[in-house]
Amino acid sequence: MSHKVYLNGEFLAQEEAKISPMDRGFLFGDGIYEVVPCYDAKPVGLGLHLARMNKGLSEISLNYKAELSEWADIIQTLIGQFESTAVSVYIHISRGCDIKRYHAYPKDIAPTIFAYAFEISPSQSVQIDKTKTYKVVTGEDKRWQRCHIKSTSLLGNVMHFQQGQDAGVDEIILYNEQKMLTEAAACNVFVVKDGIIMTPKLDNQLLPGITRNIALEAMHKDGGFKVSEQDISVETLCTADEVWLTSSSKEIGPVVQVDDRKINDGIPGPLWQKAQTAYNKYKFKL
Repeated sequence: MSHKVYLNGEFLAQEEAKISPMDRGFLFGDGIYEVVPCYDAKPVGLGLHLARMNKGLSEISLNYKAELSEWADIIQTLIGQFESTAVSVYIHISRGCDIKRYHAYPKDIAPTIFAYAFEISPSQSVQIDKTKTYKVVTGEDKRWQRCHIKSTSLLGNVMHFQQGQDAGVDEIILYNEQKMLTEAAACNVFVVKDGIIMTPKLDNQLLPGITRNIALEAMHKDGGFKVSEQDISVETLCTADEVWLTSSSKEIGPVVQVDDRKINDGIPGPLWQKAQTAYNKYKFKL
């Protein structure tokens, strides 16, 4: 039995949900999306996710505003279909369906509002022997210059992610023309060197990740961490004591290999363990 999805105000069986091929989300990738992880029926950072979505919608002049109370109810209905305690909800708002394909934003069309839920891995364990770890390669960032917008136009990210898959690893960490890190294909990046936890400062080259945000706030609230948002060179990455990936599905994921170099002898580092513990403590409170 398929699970129900949400489409334009209705909950429908997945096979019954239909979107026109003239929808601008299909033709142009003209839309914004979010992925909200939920554990034990509790969304992580829902207010932060919707605030980022609304900012993105405003930046592309798409006339829709996601309301917290409405989406909290929709999410509870979607995740309530699952026995699993670990479920994510994908939310997709496209500009909608027009009668012709034309680059300029059309006027007076209704947005297409879609969401569905799917099972994910349990919350990241802080026990070293039960922790999922990651291997990555590095590569030059060749995407567009508005990566701070969580657009459904993800081909650049998809192509970079495939580079990692073709190399037989989990992800690719990207750097710009100045050899400074931006982000990974589907994650933000943290680098630990000499006890300092660094992450690239926010600008148009990277997405302001919600997990990144919560992790920074959790480390600040918990105390005992030295954290810096700054430029990070590829050279620093290659000599790092620890490297982490953050995303809604990975939470704080420890990297154990960058290109051909093992990180911390191939096991998660001590600061990762402290950071993930702090994240778990605050992830439902921010």
